[in-house]
Amino acid sequence: MFEIKQGLFQFEFMDNHGILGVSLEAEFDDIRKRYMQIARRLHPDTCPFENPQDRDLAKQLLAKLVSPAYNQFSKEAERKEYTLLLKTIGDRIVKEQHHLKPQTEAGQKLLQASDYQNAYESAIKALAKHQYESPEKVLDITGQISDLNLVYLLRKNQKSAASPSPKVPETTPTQHSAIPKKDSFVEQACHRAEQLMASQNYTQAASELKDAIKREPDNSHCHGLLGLVYLKQNQPKLATPHINRALQLDPKQPQALEAKKELEKSTTSAGTKSKTGQQTAKKSDKSSGGGLFGGLFGGKKK
Repeated sequence: MFEIKQGLFQFEFMDNHGILGVSLEAEFDDIRKRYMQIARRLHPDTCPFENPQDRDLAKQLLAKLVSPAYNQFSKEAERKEYTLLLKTIGDRIVKEQHHLKPQTEAGQKLLQASDYQNAYESAIKALAKHQYESPEKVLDITGQISDLNLVYLLRKNQKSAASPSPKVPETTPTQHSAIPKKDSFVEQACHRAEQLMASQNYTQAASELKDAIKREPDNSHCHGLLGLVYLKQNQPKLATPHINRALQLDPKQPQALEAKKELEKSTTSAGTKSKTGQQTAKKSDKSSGGGLFGGLFGGKKK
């Protein structure tokens, strides 16, 4: 019903920060306050709009856009998955930056701003102030905010990529062999998770892997395993971003490839079942003389 094609939305990503008119750096308390402010304005019992069409549109915006966006922040598991997806989008923006251009004047200004962080926060606040003044303007202003979010992610990730990584002092083979392995915590966590998966203790396995990802967000092994764990728990929506992230980091990551095959198999199976069910329903309708209306009016005329 509501379609936005600007900013982060063009990546088929639901920009919940843009919908709520808060910056990508906003804390949850600020997000909650903003949601309450918007909800009061759009709710049928408290909205100030007199035009029936505006009142109905406000109700639809609250139910189908604003509340779902806030719900993803209010649930810890969904918030983590959203943050992970946002990071993936940020990486993609940097890679595709030569093909991306800001679609709004505010976005173009932010792209050139010397102090982009303060400029971004100020621009978000200015747009958010008028975002829900009129139901008809909500989508347009939300698109402008999302365009700012896109430019901000680009500037932020460009800065991270440009930062020189610390130099590792050269060592002789003897010195190098004395250095302990870097992977200790993360790889041990992965090993424990694999053992837990073998005993079908998927909840604890997921907990181990989430802690490991906090320490090393770009570990393809962790993401591949967590994607597989979520599939075993029948949670494909949670599995998908981890599978994609693992394959982005390492296209040959074995657990991610295994999970991807399982996901594709389950999707194909679900589609086949749905098609079979539709065919069965059609046969049933024909045999009963046209379903409800056939039963009411005695089927075909003789």
